[in-house]
Amino acid sequence: MAAPTGNTLRCLGYARQWFCFKRHRFIIVPNRRHSVSESGVLYLLNKRGILKDAFPDTAGQLQLPMLLESGSQTVYCGFDPTAESLHVGNLLAIIGLLHFRSAGHNAIALIGGATARIGDPSGKATEREPLSEKSIEQNTRGIRDCLERIFTNHELYSPRNSKKPLGTVNILNNASWYRGKDVVEFLSTVGRHFRMGTLLSRHSVQSRLKSAEGMSLTEFSYQIFQAYDFYHLNQHHDCRIQLGGTDQLGNLMSGYEFIHKVTEQQVFGLTIPLVTTSTGDKLGKTAGNAVWLNRDKTSPFELYQYFVRQLDSNAQRYLKLFTFLPLPEIEHIMDQHGREPEKRGAQKRLAAEVTKLVHGKEGLESAKRCTNALYQGSLDALEKMTDEELQELFREAPFYELLLEPGTSVLDMCRKASAIPDGARGYQMITDGGVWLNHARVTSPEQVLIPGHHILNNGLTLIRIGKKNFYIVKWLRL
Repeated sequence: MAAPTGNTLRCLGYARQWFCFKRHRFIIVPNRRHSVSESGVLYLLNKRGILKDAFPDTAGQLQLPMLLESGSQTVYCGFDPTAESLHVGNLLAIIGLLHFRSAGHNAIALIGGATARIGDPSGKATEREPLSEKSIEQNTRGIRDCLERIFTNHELYSPRNSKKPLGTVNILNNASWYRGKDVVEFLSTVGRHFRMGTLLSRHSVQSRLKSAEGMSLTEFSYQIFQAYDFYHLNQHHDCRIQLGGTDQLGNLMSGYEFIHKVTEQQVFGLTIPLVTTSTGDKLGKTAGNAVWLNRDKTSPFELYQYFVRQLDSNAQRYLKLFTFLPLPEIEHIMDQHGREPEKRGAQKRLAAEVTKLVHGKEGLESAKRCTNALYQGSLDALEKMTDEELQELFREAPFYELLLEPGTSVLDMCRKASAIPDGARGYQMITDGGVWLNHARVTSPEQVLIPGHHILNNGLTLIRIGKKNFYIVKWLRL
């Protein structure tokens, strides 16, 4: 008996099972009539919770699975350069691409150098502020660097669960095919394939039309440009699959409809779940809670700590979503975590895997050094830290470069670093025990600084006043 199909139940027969998208939930209906291997990428993504929805509704029971089984395919996902870095909210889309790459398929990360000037209205209550061409170029460089780093780290460090060779990965910019394109020609050749009623029915459009601000023609046209991007990649790179967040479903549908009208070729859209906070808010820069993937905006230590601090209820899900660890290994990690939850073993492994993917082994080692220096009071870790790591760890701390003169005392240094007030009050703060140097309390203001004790071998001194006020001193001419 065939599994049901239709608008309310979208099924992909795969691995002796039906993958069904029902009411935006990915569920499995057993079916023993099919014998596609359970090692396939769709089966894996489903088991890890990375797949959320699919398009078209009537894609066919075996079309997409059989396409993926037939040979190497090309999958793409787009990233508009609206900031200098991607953030954790984008990471799952990148990981989705990398799972396809691990299965031998080719991945395209498309930077929207052109569409960033328009602004995607999906999930937005108001229109984006226009970006200058200079800002977009700068943001594009930052995002390209971010993507290249993550793709390289995935190849170097992630466990391989497939015998197939890695697929290729390509980073493109849609500005390259819009540059110089005539607007009248574009509307006459591309715009005529889109129906206004369909475009107006999209959820992203409806929600904005009902708002007080409404929606500009610029934003309204965004789905046409994203649809054309899919068409361009289909024609020039034989790309037949697009990945996107669940808020991108309407844009994916527009791409499918446009390509089908023009070429009659079957293409597919897959959506991944949006990562949300514990309160249900979308993780992203618009929400004001972004954890960035570039070091100059969020350090490896801060990224590591973000995942270490995750709730127990998130640990297993995030291990499946954000790491490439085999599922049996994740089950083992969670079994150990269940016996000793106070050690936060699951969160630490999650943090280590994500930090290594985003910043490499050096970034992970840096995060661990900073963790040991701050939370374990490790003098050895503090001594091994670079200037950059100290400034990342104590991001708000003033940084001073001072000449070490003979006879420089604790009081002299604290005053030169503006860590204490002048006069008797600053002197008393030291004698009262309110000053720490390199995690050790000092109570003698006249104590002459001793290299190797007050001054670490890396030429640095960390001053702490009270519980939270830090100052960093780099000594010159040691």
